[in-house]
Amino acid sequence: MLLPRPRRPTRLPFLLRCCAAVLLLLLLAPPPAAAAQGHRHHPSGDGVVISEADYEGLQAIRHDLSDPYGFLRSWNGSGLTACSGEWLGVKCVLGSVVAITLPWRGLSGTLSQRGLGQLTRLRRLSLHDNAISGPVPASLGFLPELRGLYLFNNRFSGGVPASIGGCVSLQAFDASSNRLTGPIPPAVANSTKLIRLNLSRNALSSEIPAEVAASASLLYLDLSYNNLSGPIPDAFAGADTKSPSNLPKRDSITGSYQLVFLSLAHNALDGPVPESLAKLTNLQHLDLSANHLAGEIPATLDNLTATLHSFNVSYNNLSGAAPPSLANKFGEPAFTGNILLCGYSASTPCPASPSPAPSSPAQQDEHHGGRHKFSTRELILIIAGIVVGVLILLLLCCLLLCFLTRKRSSSSTSTTAGARSGGKQAAAAKDAAAAAGRGEKPGSGAAEVESGGDVGGKLVHFDGPLAFTADDLLCATAEIMGKSTYGTVYKATLEDGSLVAVKRLREKITKGHKDFEAEAAVLGRIRHPNLLALRAYYLGPKGEKLLVFDYMPKGSLSSFLHARAPNTPVDWATRMTIAKGTARGLAYLHDDMSIVHGNLTASNVLLDEQCNPKISDFGLSRLMTTAANSNVLAAAGALGYRAPELSKLKKANAKTDVYSLGVIILELLTGKSPAESTNGMDLPQWVASIVKEEWTSEVFDLELMRDAAAGPVGDELMDTLKLALHCVDPAPSVRPEAREVMKQLEQIRPGSEGGAGPSEEGGGAHVPAASAGDDE
Repeated sequence: MLLPRPRRPTRLPFLLRCCAAVLLLLLLAPPPAAAAQGHRHHPSGDGVVISEADYEGLQAIRHDLSDPYGFLRSWNGSGLTACSGEWLGVKCVLGSVVAITLPWRGLSGTLSQRGLGQLTRLRRLSLHDNAISGPVPASLGFLPELRGLYLFNNRFSGGVPASIGGCVSLQAFDASSNRLTGPIPPAVANSTKLIRLNLSRNALSSEIPAEVAASASLLYLDLSYNNLSGPIPDAFAGADTKSPSNLPKRDSITGSYQLVFLSLAHNALDGPVPESLAKLTNLQHLDLSANHLAGEIPATLDNLTATLHSFNVSYNNLSGAAPPSLANKFGEPAFTGNILLCGYSASTPCPASPSPAPSSPAQQDEHHGGRHKFSTRELILIIAGIVVGVLILLLLCCLLLCFLTRKRSSSSTSTTAGARSGGKQAAAAKDAAAAAGRGEKPGSGAAEVESGGDVGGKLVHFDGPLAFTADDLLCATAEIMGKSTYGTVYKATLEDGSLVAVKRLREKITKGHKDFEAEAAVLGRIRHPNLLALRAYYLGPKGEKLLVFDYMPKGSLSSFLHARAPNTPVDWATRMTIAKGTARGLAYLHDDMSIVHGNLTASNVLLDEQCNPKISDFGLSRLMTTAANSNVLAAAGALGYRAPELSKLKKANAKTDVYSLGVIILELLTGKSPAESTNGMDLPQWVASIVKEEWTSEVFDLELMRDAAAGPVGDELMDTLKLALHCVDPAPSVRPEAREVMKQLEQIRPGSEGGAGPSEEGGGAHVPAASAGDDE
């Protein structure tokens, strides 16, 4: 290194000047290790900050992304603070970037091929819920330490890069809800540690590769809502004899197949349902609905009844008798839409096999003696009859079309709601398989507004690009699920067969359009794993107001507890999951959003497929008139969830919500509905009286007493009972805050149950913690 020539001649002796120069060189030069590796240094001398290659890679990524909200401003030009925690979403280890986590940031643009290729130590890339477009970079395949890749809910296009198979450490790959096309590359299966693969809600085509189906590591595979065709590979159970000989082998020691979640719904798959699927002995979720599958359902699938929590083969071309155990457990919705299928409900009995009736001699003569010849007159009459019949049929069709058109344009009480166009892959309403377990965060708050189409009005989306139009919304079929003081709730079936929930509010009790929109905009930004997100709302030209939510497959907690089929117990672990998740959601409402629910009941706690709870109807009081909210409080009192002081206060608060939460916890412990009084006492009074008489064991549901016979469950029941009684104390000041209830429940039974799982990965079936691709 050359030193700058001094401006003025120095009078120091020559030797002293040489020593000074050497000393200055030593001070300016980097340490040998750092210089060799090309690392930058913090000016305060705190050590290695970031490698030169990683710094350049981050800058290339920033350059190709569009950042309208300025989240990447912290990625400043020097790079000296990149690994000190000051660069948003960047995590480093020893000067190398190991994680980039930027979900829900409103980012667009493209993802830099060159930039990602330089981050050779990257372990985690989480960019979900943005608007990034362009191809998925093939350079991702050159990152040997990449463990988690989360790109869902963006606008990526093109094919899935085959180079992904080069990620030898990859455990989770979720690129669902994008615009990917082309076939699934078989090379994806080269990632032999891949546990979770979600490519649903794209436009992928061709057949399912046998290599992917035969992956020995996969626990979760979701390829639903694509354009996949061909048969279902037998390789899902390691039985595909026609596939390449180099397919990975299943565990020959245990003999079990690990797949837990498999969804191939809403594709164009044909052929039979493979009998070898019965070998997937750990399978909990199987969805083959809305395909072109034909033939009989293998009777051996009945062997999976004990492990399956969800099963669906509806809307195919299946025939024959449904396996009896599956039919008894999952009922008609799992099999409907197969015209030739029988035995899955009382209305579809399988016909007895009648013995053939003997043919009469005249019939035998007709069959064996040749064809009957018609005269000219008979032929003319037959042709005239056909023409007249066709004309009458066309006339009836025209009349029916006119009637339906007039009805649609004039009716203001239509019960059809919620749909999305089949050609758009970004789903506003996520189905159970994709939504379950996925954590939610507050988004950027931006809503997308669309005109009401042919019928007028306005449709407002809160999640990403428009997934359905106003015309789609009003043309979907719907089924009434329930009615309340607020209005009517429908289960709406979209054109592609997926489901959303739509709440039609009563026009006379809602606020005016201006106030309604202002309050709905606030509710539309709320995102939490234990709160049912408002996805969109529609304001009709005649005063109609529709709210669109995710559809929860297990329904309400009330029906889950009190309307379940015989011999379907609910264990303590599941009940505690529900209690913890409900408390967590309520605490978020109170502390983070400053919202009082005011009508918390077991009917307003909905469950996803993993029994994670989501509180619904929160904030609806902000959309209603004062008189309507008074009626809601009165209805809650009749159901047994209203705090006693509300008879005087007439206005709910955080402590009245905690009282309702306490009643729900008592409901979980006792198995009794609060709407049913016992000896003239409501549920809290009855429990308190039993405890006072020291007959505490009489309180608990008999199902829980069986759990209490083993391990620490007995102590957990007692501690939870004490906490619930604390919540329903007649004195509001004595009741704990919702967040304190949440903390105590987590202390009673530690764990992340209740839907509080990772806030960045996609949802789905339970996968062990090791699959998340987290770093140390």
